[in-house]
Amino acid sequence: MKQRRLCASGPMTSAIGLGCMGMSEFYGATDDAASLLTLERALELGVTHFDSADTYGLGHNESLLGRFIARGGASRAQQVTLATKFGIVRTAGRYERRIDNSPAYIRAACEASLQRLGVERIGLYYCHRRDPAVPIEDVVGAMGNLVNSGKVAAIGLSEVSVDTLRRAHAVFPVAAVQSEYSLWSRDPEADMLTACAELGTAFVAYSPLGRAFLTGTVDVSKLASDDFRRSNPRFLGEAQARNRQLVDALAAFAAARGLSSSQVALAWLLNKHPHVVPIPGTRRIAYLESNASATDIELSSDELAQLDQMFGPKTVAGARYPDAGMVGIEH
Repeated sequence: MKQRRLCASGPMTSAIGLGCMGMSEFYGATDDAASLLTLERALELGVTHFDSADTYGLGHNESLLGRFIARGGASRAQQVTLATKFGIVRTAGRYERRIDNSPAYIRAACEASLQRLGVERIGLYYCHRRDPAVPIEDVVGAMGNLVNSGKVAAIGLSEVSVDTLRRAHAVFPVAAVQSEYSLWSRDPEADMLTACAELGTAFVAYSPLGRAFLTGTVDVSKLASDDFRRSNPRFLGEAQARNRQLVDALAAFAAARGLSSSQVALAWLLNKHPHVVPIPGTRRIAYLESNASATDIELSSDELAQLDQMFGPKTVAGARYPDAGMVGIEH
C-alpha cells in the first residue's frame, strides 16, 4: 500500500488507516474474533495505522488491539503506528461525557493505555477533546513530557481550532490533527487543512465515509437499537431523505467508473490532499479490502470538481453529532 508521512519529519504510515472504534462500541453487536481477523487482514494489505481511544468500549478497544499486537510478537509493535487518545470520560452504558485535560489525568491515562495496548510506547497520542478551562499550553506540555520520557512517539490533537493548533505547535510539535472530514463533512477545508500543510502536520480524517452513510448500504430502520446513528441528526427524518439523494448521486458517479461509492469517497480525500490520512472503520474484511484499494485510484481535477459541487457544504442536511457529541469540539 502507498504510504504517507505523519508530520514533516515523522514516520511513514499507510495512506489509509483503520479506525477501530466500531469493533468495541457504538455500531451494534461486536465480535472480537471477527475483529481480530480483520485486523490481521489489514496488516496483510499493508495497513499500518490503527486508531483507537481509551473511551472506545471503556478500554475494550485498546485491549483488543493489545491482543492483536501480542499475536504478532515483539516485531509487530514495530511494524505499526498505534494511535490512541485521552480526554473523554464516560460512564458505562451512557453516551454523555465529560472532558478531562488535567496534566495528572493525562499521565494516568497514558499509563493505562500502555498497559491495555501491551506496548512500551504509543505511536501517536491525541488529546481527544478539549477542555477550555485548561490552557492548551499545559496540555501539550504534559504530552511533550510523555514524548521526552519515551512513553509516546508523537502527539496529536482532535477536533481543535486553528488557533489552538498554532498555540500548541509553538510549545511542542503536533504531528497530526484528527477531525471528521468527508464529502459530507467539509469544515476542515475552511482553514485547518491549510494550517496543517503550513506547519507540516498530518491531517487524519475520521468518518471519511460519513459513518457508512456514503456507502449507500445503511438502512436506518434496520440498525441495532444501541447503534448511535439512530440519534445522529443526519440519519433522521427529512435530513436522511435529503442526504439519501446525495448518496444516490455518488453511487451513480461511482458506478459509471466501475467503482464503489466508498472507493470514490476515499479517493476524493487522497487525491485532493497529500497530507490527509483517512481512517475508515470497518469490522468486515470485504469492506476493508475495498477501502484499501482506494489508494490506487486516480481522480482527475474535473472529477474532483464534480464531487466538490455534488457535496457542497450547504447541500448536506443535519448536524454531524447530537448535542452530547459536540462537547469538547472547537470551531
